[in-house]
Amino acid sequence: METSSQRVTESIAAPGRDRAIGAILIDAGRLSAEGAEKILREQKAHGLRFGDAAIALGLLKQADIDFALNRQFEYPVLHAGDESVSEELIAAFKPSSAIVEQLRALRSQLMVRGIGDALTRSLAVVSAEKGEGRSFIAANLAVVFSQLGERTLLIDADLRRPRQHELFKLDPRSSGLSSLLSGRAGSEAIVRIPSLVGLSVLPAGAVPPNPQELLARAQFSRLLDEAGKSFDVIIIDTPSAASSADSSIVAARSGAALLLARQDFTPAPALLALKGSLAASSVKLVGAVLNNF
Repeated sequence: METSSQRVTESIAAPGRDRAIGAILIDAGRLSAEGAEKILREQKAHGLRFGDAAIALGLLKQADIDFALNRQFEYPVLHAGDESVSEELIAAFKPSSAIVEQLRALRSQLMVRGIGDALTRSLAVVSAEKGEGRSFIAANLAVVFSQLGERTLLIDADLRRPRQHELFKLDPRSSGLSSLLSGRAGSEAIVRIPSLVGLSVLPAGAVPPNPQELLARAQFSRLLDEAGKSFDVIIIDTPSAASSADSSIVAARSGAALLLARQDFTPAPALLALKGSLAASSVKLVGAVLNNF
């Protein structure tokens, strides 16, 4: 015998924008089938939209409706209190903020310069000194690319002081780039981020004793080639140039780099030295960002 819950689920899952919202909320555990049935009755009786009927009944809040709309249009936005990732991912939590608008403008400029096309899928985010915001920019840039519908992979190639596992709340003991480059893991080390549609992360993994040697191996180039078949954009976080030559190696492997400096912090000589090093390695410098976040 068909149950009431089955009828409601089928009704909500049927074509139609408002009903799709209900299906999303049921799947996410924010709404029961019984609650959805009440909303549908209220909607039909008073000619309301699904969300308006739900709020009028007190069964949902505006945050729930916004959540469903974001999922419906494949535009992942997280709300305060969501603990699935760090709040430093402002592109996910505050998409209308001035900072995120600047990140979108940066995304557009990078696309104009070829990032994301068939020849230039990988981009290394590099800077001269520690504390200039590479991990922050790389992570949020990956989020805004994924929000555009691009299949995006974020790689943490800082095998000395990795941070991406903290931002995406991944287990630091799990396999990552170091495991993959040393032949102890495969593509299963790449983690899909459920709360952010289209975004995957390859964390650094265990900190190895030989980071520079690992990054210089041919496996890294093969990794980027293989990833380019499954992802539209690959953003790579790197260590500071001041701490090692790792960033230059990663940039050379990726073929393109975004140079980052911090306002009133980065020494001009160090920035120029890094730019010269990238040029000497035939790395395509697609732009420079002055970070004042």
